[in-house]
Amino acid sequence: MSRQLTRRKTLVTLSGGAAAFLTAKQATAVSVSESALPEPTESSWASFRNGPAQRGVARTQLAVMPELKWEVVSRDGWLATCAIVGDHVYAPALQGYLFCFDRETGAELWRYRTIESTDEKKFAPGFKAAPLVAGKAVYVGDEDGILHAVDRVSGEQLWTYATDAEIAGGVAVYQDKLLLASHDAFLYCLTKQGGEHWTFETNDRINCSPGVAEHFTFVSGCDEHLRVIDLNSGKETRDVPMESYLIASPAIVDEMLYVGSQAGIVSGVNWKTGEIKWRYENDRSMPYHASASVTDDLVLVGSHDKKFHAIDRHSGKGRWTFLTKGRIECSSAVVDSRVFFGSRDGNIYGLAIPDGKEVWKFNAGKSITAGVSIGEGCMVVGEDDHNGKLRCFA
Repeated sequence: MSRQLTRRKTLVTLSGGAAAFLTAKQATAVSVSESALPEPTESSWASFRNGPAQRGVARTQLAVMPELKWEVVSRDGWLATCAIVGDHVYAPALQGYLFCFDRETGAELWRYRTIESTDEKKFAPGFKAAPLVAGKAVYVGDEDGILHAVDRVSGEQLWTYATDAEIAGGVAVYQDKLLLASHDAFLYCLTKQGGEHWTFETNDRINCSPGVAEHFTFVSGCDEHLRVIDLNSGKETRDVPMESYLIASPAIVDEMLYVGSQAGIVSGVNWKTGEIKWRYENDRSMPYHASASVTDDLVLVGSHDKKFHAIDRHSGKGRWTFLTKGRIECSSAVVDSRVFFGSRDGNIYGLAIPDGKEVWKFNAGKSITAGVSIGEGCMVVGEDDHNGKLRCFA
């Protein structure tokens, strides 16, 4: 049974929607001024993997021992990675709301719902995808296949664009265009006003967020292929068979691309030639659903084998592993010489990148599958569970 149907049925039996959201400090009617909305900077985390190359690397500072600053509860939990830009955190919830929170206090500034109704008992398609913050808008797709463009100042709808199935990945930006993939098997290139520029059809659902390098984008999905698409023409320039379907989003460094598969293989692919340079297999061949963080030297990614793996980026050889007590589906984030990720064992971990030693841990008590975001001096990560908490550490 799909999560969407489960949530629809569950919602029928629930009441008291006014108590569905709690914040560490009671939300008040706070307005957002346009002057307080800077463009994303190097210190921001403005998209799923923090940039078109999708390397999951933060360009900010984070305390040596981050402390919990605030938390927010949502009835259905939080599955999507948040965006952090300037003084604001943009958080998509499975209950069908996109929130804008004050980064310092957690106070709610505005909320946007995927449907017009304000009736909490009426099902609203939820957000599993991460938002993109660009210019004056936040762009995010929902589980019914609608892309929402939301005004950053007012939280009001700017426009919507409908695909034919769930949107699980984030939106990417290339020049003045938006890139969006859907479970309807299409990659869409849209204008920032919501107009269709071109589409490209694959053979099955696309789960990933499209990566971008030069004038090319990269998509992977359930048709077991990695495709290189020319952004100027919308035409495929290269098709790399991967022999397994892919949930994770690709990360790109120069001519190399890195992605894990359902078959338990992390591949280093030269996307310019189509050659798979190396394959890394763990001893249990368990799936990789998390997207990798990629430094100059390492590919860092968690697996269903309950281990977090550090792989030499150039050779594909394992450097170290760190064992948790649950599957790892959370996409990690790197800051300075540390990497942070969550596990289904209920913990958020911070490891030293050189040797994989634990340097920080927070016991959340519930599964952590939402990706980690680190920007503007703080770290935000949510729980995908009933009454799950979104937490901010700094």
